[in-house]
Amino acid sequence: METRSKKFKLDFMPIGQDIKQAREAREVTREQLSEIIDYVPRHIQALENEGQTPSVDLLFQLAEMFDVSLDRHIFKDRDNVKSSMRRRVDTLLDGLSDKDLVIVEAVVKGIHQAKELPEG
Repeated sequence: METRSKKFKLDFMPIGQDIKQAREAREVTREQLSEIIDYVPRHIQALENEGQTPSVDLLFQLAEMFDVSLDRHIFKDRDNVKSSMRRRVDTLLDGLSDKDLVIVEAVVKGIHQAKELPEG
């Protein structure tokens, strides 16, 4: 039984870092977040920077609030798990029209082509 508990032990440091990155991307301060979720800013800092284990309720609330994928942390061995960044980009893309997506496609193709150019 001890082997099983070690196998499924979550490291909350990368989860906290994902939440912090998403919070900062939305330009929400810890103080603002603390007012919304009713936790002191120091507790939020501990979750984001120290890997403190949050309650399940708080973890799900923050993941949903900032669209942070927990899948890649929980299901580490699966190849089809999307990162939080990819999920946020997918959400943004879902809001675009086909006309807008043509522009995005052209930009992405340009990035791929630029990567293939020899450095000089």
